[in-house]
Amino acid sequence: MAKPQGVKYRGSIHDFPNFDPNQDAEALYTAMKGFGSDKEAILELITSRSNRQRQEISQSYKSLYGKDLIADLKYELTGKFERLIVGLMRPLAYCDAKEIKDAISGIGTDEKCLIEILASRTNEQIHQLVAAYKDAYERDLEADIIGDTSGHFQKMLVVLLQGTREQDDVVSEDLVQQDVQDLYEAGELKWGTDEAQFIYILGNRSKQHLRLVFDEYLRTTGKPIEASIRGELSGDFEKLMLAVVKCIRSTPEYFAERLFKAMKGLGTRDNTLIRIMVSRSELDMLDIREIFRTKYEKSLYSMIKNDTSGEYKKALLKLCGGDDDAAGQFFPEAAQVAYQMWELSAVARVELKGTVRPVDNFNPDADAKALRKAMKGLGTDEDTIIDIITHRSNAQRQQIRQTFKSHFGRDLMADLKSEISGDLARLILGLMMPPAHYDAKQLKKAMEGAGTDEKALIEILATRTNAEIRAICEAYKEDYHKSLEDALSSDTSGHFRRILISLATGNREEGGEDRNQAREDAQVAAEILEIADTPSGDKTSLETRFMTILCTRSYPHLRRVFQEFVKMTNYDVEHTIKKEMSGDVRDVFVAIVQSVKNKPLFFADKLYKSMKGAGTDDKTLTRIMVSRSEIDLLNIRREFIEKYDKSLHQAIEGDTSGDFLKALLAICGGED
Repeated sequence: MAKPQGVKYRGSIHDFPNFDPNQDAEALYTAMKGFGSDKEAILELITSRSNRQRQEISQSYKSLYGKDLIADLKYELTGKFERLIVGLMRPLAYCDAKEIKDAISGIGTDEKCLIEILASRTNEQIHQLVAAYKDAYERDLEADIIGDTSGHFQKMLVVLLQGTREQDDVVSEDLVQQDVQDLYEAGELKWGTDEAQFIYILGNRSKQHLRLVFDEYLRTTGKPIEASIRGELSGDFEKLMLAVVKCIRSTPEYFAERLFKAMKGLGTRDNTLIRIMVSRSELDMLDIREIFRTKYEKSLYSMIKNDTSGEYKKALLKLCGGDDDAAGQFFPEAAQVAYQMWELSAVARVELKGTVRPVDNFNPDADAKALRKAMKGLGTDEDTIIDIITHRSNAQRQQIRQTFKSHFGRDLMADLKSEISGDLARLILGLMMPPAHYDAKQLKKAMEGAGTDEKALIEILATRTNAEIRAICEAYKEDYHKSLEDALSSDTSGHFRRILISLATGNREEGGEDRNQAREDAQVAAEILEIADTPSGDKTSLETRFMTILCTRSYPHLRRVFQEFVKMTNYDVEHTIKKEMSGDVRDVFVAIVQSVKNKPLFFADKLYKSMKGAGTDDKTLTRIMVSRSEIDLLNIRREFIEKYDKSLHQAIEGDTSGDFLKALLAICGGED
């Protein structure tokens, strides 16, 4: 989390000791003299000086050589490296001014740049930015932004440009309650949205006040404020308001997320990467690094190293200031972030929604006839099959199966199997099976033949409710004449087998939390993960207790256990399991923890991994789309776009093709 100003410096760049601006100016002049330039010397010097020192070097350079240092650097350097070095040579306010000028010049506007700068800067930084813009371009920043933007997006940008956010840390409880009520009435309770209330409250109230407003809003409505903003606002205005909320909660976390998104996937958003690394290097880079390491399980340093090259990479790594993977440690300073994640998970009352719902005016007779016609004669009408099956609920599909048999004396599943093939067949036949029988079949497939698909076993058994598990056990017995427990026993071994069998009993408690028990359970977790101060008891008995806690305690209780764990150890339980455990046991425990924290996000991650990189894991993609379509696929979609900055619809569209693509998009249910 960001540290209070004046308490501790959290930048990665410091004043250079025994600084001599004339000597540095001479060194830079020498590095740029003659044919070619010594880029290594330039980057080493400029990234080792603070911004204040760089301004002195510029002044000395002009005094000694009668030349402008920035102009010479621009002449000698090129591309991304030039942009980075020149950005470092400008005072922060002038750097921001240049970024905004570039964002609104020419055809089109870079709204993401405007949002990032204006949502994240303090009052003082905004005032300095406005003055720098006027000085550098002899233009009024507010007038230029009004001329280049419109609507509520423009209004909020203008409010932020005033730099008048309240600074008082003394918060009135009555005003917190009033703002919560006003936001709720302006959005959720209103036909249409009163955007002016969102703009006024989020644009003017102090950070401390708004954090309490967000907490109270969640308690009162059961929804995080972000969910209401997504539901009520749209376009660039929605993105701006979400950025403001993120910066109110934690500015370093906002930048950690921006940096991750700038480098993940194919291609790097270099302008974003440069802007953030330059602007935060003397403010909160250490906090950004800590949160990045916690949130993405890799260091910012290692991601920059793998994603960039040449002098550009070397300069970025110098600004980063260190590799947090070297120690391989969870940052205790970031424990507060982990705690807040569990708090949010514990308080939020999320309404789960599928994307496939029963169709109105359902006519199984007409559907059965249409399907028969689509499969009769030469060729198959895949479009009709996809359209009917993806737009009916599972219960309606079972009625169609029955009607098809009554009318034609044929088995619809057998007919479909003979008419369609490949990925499309797996998807359509999966949709036609009752959910418990589908899951039973997936478990059977995971265990048959050479080798076991442990990932599929974990995904199903770690995420299903008691009722779903019991139904799966019955379906497995009915379809394969063997108990699921016996199948797991013969196909897995050791602790992993014991965990899966425990999950397969479907005996998870369904009550609330017990605070005293939660503290005891957290102590057991701390001891088994070897970070407790006073280990007690033998290892085997602790392992059994830890397994019992994760496999049988209720979700609300486990959320409390994981919060107590953070309080007790200053570590996050998920990170610690990943660090201290290995193999299938680690994977199943991590899946349980992630499912407890945020089940839709767990599935969003699985879907993303099934489609990223070369090749698609069609089996995982199909399994999740089929099994979650009537439960929480809409929630999964929201988590997907929030984390990966692109919609599930776009990911499917870019990674699949043909009739399989059509059917998947129909189940996906829309573009976000």
